[in-house]
Amino acid sequence: MQHLRNWCVHQCRLFFIALQFFTRLPIPRWVGFEAAWLHHASRYFALVGLVVAAIGAAVYALAAWLWPAPVAALLATAAGIYATGAFHEDGFADTCDGLGGGVTRERALDIMKDSRIGAYGAIGIGLLLALKCATLAMLPSGAVVAALFLAHPLSRLCATALIWQLDYARAEGKAKPLAQEMSGAEFAIGALCAALPALYLGCSGRLPWSAMAVGILAAAVASAWLAHKFVQRLGGYTGDCLGAVQQVSEVVLYLALLAMLGH
Repeated sequence: MQHLRNWCVHQCRLFFIALQFFTRLPIPRWVGFEAAWLHHASRYFALVGLVVAAIGAAVYALAAWLWPAPVAALLATAAGIYATGAFHEDGFADTCDGLGGGVTRERALDIMKDSRIGAYGAIGIGLLLALKCATLAMLPSGAVVAALFLAHPLSRLCATALIWQLDYARAEGKAKPLAQEMSGAEFAIGALCAALPALYLGCSGRLPWSAMAVGILAAAVASAWLAHKFVQRLGGYTGDCLGAVQQVSEVVLYLALLAMLGH
């Protein structure tokens, strides 16, 4: 019994470490910190997405009472960005700069490491955020909250798949502690964290199974294509690549849902 209790406490610690790493939300003091915990915290990346989805959904539901759908969608997106400190958006912008402006692998990695944003990054993040807000605004009002709870955990699972399957492209980096070898069991925990909200949404009738299936497939295909590009151009992934996969798969899932529910 004591062994089970210790295991549960350790899993809670890993979740809070992941929450602290990927968001700016405070965590309890009792959690503490050990560098080794970061090596296994990525299993709860999808669960962090559930927290971000709850924040965005709460803002959207409140804003939708007062303002039209485009305003509510914009505020919900802004709330998610604030909660994460634009962590993933910054990674997407840096990836656009690196892959767009770097001819060689070394040059691309150098550009991605630069804190300044270039033309590719500025244009890319601007279009992505505009597309995200427009798509959420065009979804049926009753489906937006459900879409957030589906997309945020699933898109983070797509990013976790890179940690599971690919090599880290740098010798050092901010995401290096998360880039240690990830076991199949750890990835299965992440997949479960993403699957449970999807199962609830389908069983409760909040989203049609067919629409969710198309959305999940579209997100998986987009993530696989990006992973191929990263291996081809960089020889693996970086922390910026994780953010890019999360952002792209999230938007692709919204687009697939809109295609299925908008007709």
